[in-house]
Amino acid sequence: MKSSALFTRTAAGALALGLSTAAFADTWRYAHEEYEGDVQDVYAVAFKEYIEANSDHTLEIYRFGELGESDDIMEQAQSGILEFVNQSPGFSGAWLPPAQIFFVPYLLPTDEQTVLEFFNESEAINEMFPELYAEHDLELLKMYPEGEMVVTADEPITSPEDLNNKKIRVMTNPLLSETYDAFGASPTPLPWGEVYGGLQTGVIDGQENPIFWIESGGLYEVSPHLTFTGHGWFVTASMANQDFFEGLSDSEQQMIREAANVAYDHTMEHIQGLADESLEKIREDSDEVTVTRLTDEQIEAFRAQAPQVEQAYLEMTGEDGEALLEQFKADLEEVQSN
Repeated sequence: MKSSALFTRTAAGALALGLSTAAFADTWRYAHEEYEGDVQDVYAVAFKEYIEANSDHTLEIYRFGELGESDDIMEQAQSGILEFVNQSPGFSGAWLPPAQIFFVPYLLPTDEQTVLEFFNESEAINEMFPELYAEHDLELLKMYPEGEMVVTADEPITSPEDLNNKKIRVMTNPLLSETYDAFGASPTPLPWGEVYGGLQTGVIDGQENPIFWIESGGLYEVSPHLTFTGHGWFVTASMANQDFFEGLSDSEQQMIREAANVAYDHTMEHIQGLADESLEKIREDSDEVTVTRLTDEQIEAFRAQAPQVEQAYLEMTGEDGEALLEQFKADLEEVQSN
């Protein structure tokens, strides 16, 4: 499903009917990309609970598909129909090219605690990214990891050669397409709502997602061979419409930032061990699933393709991307040295 003027007008009418301007609304609206109980929803619910416990406002949460797909809800947030939105850089990378940094393969480590510490302390994450989002009328509240990316396919994957000519679904993200092209696959952009059917019918041969999403969306049922390649993490961001946010009082702005911090802490605790739990559920539900964890030698064959993707990132993003990548690497080095 793609964004459309008709859809946006319909959503605007449904959401705005009977409401005053967003800055004075008693009810605020928050849309995200996942199902009830998934990581973005865990964050949204914790955010909602803090807002409602510390103000007279209520917060309505809209989950995947209720207001369209990711592009739709971002359009609604930027136009002021929604006060809050949660979107992965996998989608925002098309209009915010530096955000594609998360799709440079093997940039982030696989160790969960190192990744969590990086997001807590990184200057690139906590100081540079808010400025980049502000240029697009968005107030970045929190950027956070959801889980290590896992590739599923119609057969086990152990080398780039195994991906030759395989149609791997990717988000509408130019650099992610570069990554899978470098890995030898045929990157195939496809809306999330069409992924299960595409795997089932052979329109696509595989896809990537964190393991909890593979379990939640039932993707293992139609794409049963799971490969841990170690090439990256799924990252997302919660944001507010900037005009809405700047129209609030200082105390309400502070309350929203506190809600984001509380939701972040709660969500980071939630994801610890989540991948193992989700994989166990998958194994209990299906005898057809295979799980491949690449050896260091096998990973090196994929890692060897990373420099060309990094170069593509720099070409796409110019000086902003170069500065962000430099700080990103410096932040990682500091965390890993500690």
